[in-house]
Amino acid sequence: MKNFSFVLFVLFLLCPVCVTLGKTLPDQFNNKDVRGWIILSDDMNAAIQTIKAAKEYDINQLQLSHEIIHDLREIKTEKVCAQVNELVNLAHSEEINEVLLWDHSLYDIDYYPERFRTGPGGTIDLDNTEFWEWLKDDYRQMLDRVSEADGLVLTFIETGAYAERQFSKKMKSSEEKLAAVVNAISDVLIGERKKKLYIRTFAYSEEEYKGTTGCIEYLKYDEVILMMKETPHDFFLTHPDNYYIQKMDRPVIVEFDLGNEYSGQGVVANTWPEHVMKRWNSYIHCPNVTGYVARTDRYGNTSIVNTANAIQLYALKRMTEDPKISVDRVYNEFIESEYGNTALLPIKKAFQKAFDIVTSVFYTLGTNLTDHSSLNYENNKWGYSRHVSGRWIDPPVVRVEHDVNRTFHYWKDIVNHIAPVQFKSWFSPSFVEVKEVFDRRWMDVGEKMDSLYYRYIVTEKRYGVRLAAEALSEIEKTKPVLDSVAYNELQQLFYRTYLTASLHEAVCTAYYGIRIYTGDKKSYPKMLKEDILSALERITLTVNEMEQMRGSYPIGQYNWLNDARTALWYRDKIKRMLYE
Repeated sequence: MKNFSFVLFVLFLLCPVCVTLGKTLPDQFNNKDVRGWIILSDDMNAAIQTIKAAKEYDINQLQLSHEIIHDLREIKTEKVCAQVNELVNLAHSEEINEVLLWDHSLYDIDYYPERFRTGPGGTIDLDNTEFWEWLKDDYRQMLDRVSEADGLVLTFIETGAYAERQFSKKMKSSEEKLAAVVNAISDVLIGERKKKLYIRTFAYSEEEYKGTTGCIEYLKYDEVILMMKETPHDFFLTHPDNYYIQKMDRPVIVEFDLGNEYSGQGVVANTWPEHVMKRWNSYIHCPNVTGYVARTDRYGNTSIVNTANAIQLYALKRMTEDPKISVDRVYNEFIESEYGNTALLPIKKAFQKAFDIVTSVFYTLGTNLTDHSSLNYENNKWGYSRHVSGRWIDPPVVRVEHDVNRTFHYWKDIVNHIAPVQFKSWFSPSFVEVKEVFDRRWMDVGEKMDSLYYRYIVTEKRYGVRLAAEALSEIEKTKPVLDSVAYNELQQLFYRTYLTASLHEAVCTAYYGIRIYTGDKKSYPKMLKEDILSALERITLTVNEMEQMRGSYPIGQYNWLNDARTALWYRDKIKRMLYE
């Protein structure tokens, strides 16, 4: 890819050098020793395939999470226990030395015996020493059932019972309460069992990050390692790098989402090594960063292992081996290894278009409006508040290329115009989530979609369709030189990408068009009704094509054909509005 679609005007994005604040870390933390994968799906065939492929990528850490085991308490279920132990033993046999299980603590309040819930409102009395002994013994019993596992990855922020909301006279701050949970688990895991503990930070705001960093100061064991996302909030391509990583005075492993939770989940082409390498380049030089761990799927059969999208996994592997390796070399090595030299040029051209396709299809003018990749413009409340990248950028501006070629303010320009009215009031979820935006008067109450922003959106979506068509055309050139299996997999991947772009373009043209049409009739763009009707026809045609691919695409959290049904709902609703 010659250039990125979004240029974020933030200095730290441009500087790969990381300076860790605080104490000097021991020498053993200055190497990038951890090379990990995370399996989320409980599809055993996919999990086994992923584990067996790990050696090829020099993976030495495996994390089992989400559908396999989300909370350690699930290990008390025989089915979960058997599945986890099978995967732990298989990973060890494949020379993955460190296998970790995910956990979230505290659990739901009802999990804990009533005799400990004596605080105000039935909260746990954290000053009761018997509670902590019970908690430790519970962990001992659970760990006994998975004795071969090498440790835990603990999320301790915003979990079921919210440790910070429990009662204590002795602990005056939320940070102390959170640390008390981590320390109790550490006593068993590190102090008694000599196993590993990674704590996974998570926050929705700058204030919450301050709480997390404050908690870390109270941790008892130096052996506790941090695991932090590649972005400060969630896995959005337009989010800045996670600038909190460099502020930690503990070892950190960086969590990458190569399952692309918000960018198609492997159903479409996610073939962008340059973006992955740009992220990793921001951390690989940090003395406190000891390695990376990458999500490999988003449930179901969405694993990217042994697919074209595995080029992202390959990019992390090669850059860890050689931080100075070029993106071009990564493209060439991966494509030649998987598809041969004769198909290199057209496949490379197609792969290089994927980032701009996705950021002009799943994103609208620099902000992601999908619901975990699913098409949802009308009811996706977080798309206009929590998920807006401008929350983490100062000033909150973005450069959108995609034939738009304009710099926008995330709030005053983008969200103010594209957000539905119900998400712009002082009584909406947005007000609670981004109160400072309302306080600064960056959004106006009422409909702001107009012909100018309508043109920006339609231009961007048509750009995505054109680019997807070009990528598909490049793949179709390889049919004479690829074996049928490899060609069919690539062709279907990029055909789905093209149909996805086409569907979003048609729905956007109709949806944003009808918002103008039902508003001030004096501000209609010329031929608006005709454009909307044409878009409704394109929805029907695209859905018919998508239906022909039933059963031939991966399904996880994101079910691609559900987008077709959603698009028909938009079509029918908008058609009624046109003639009311």
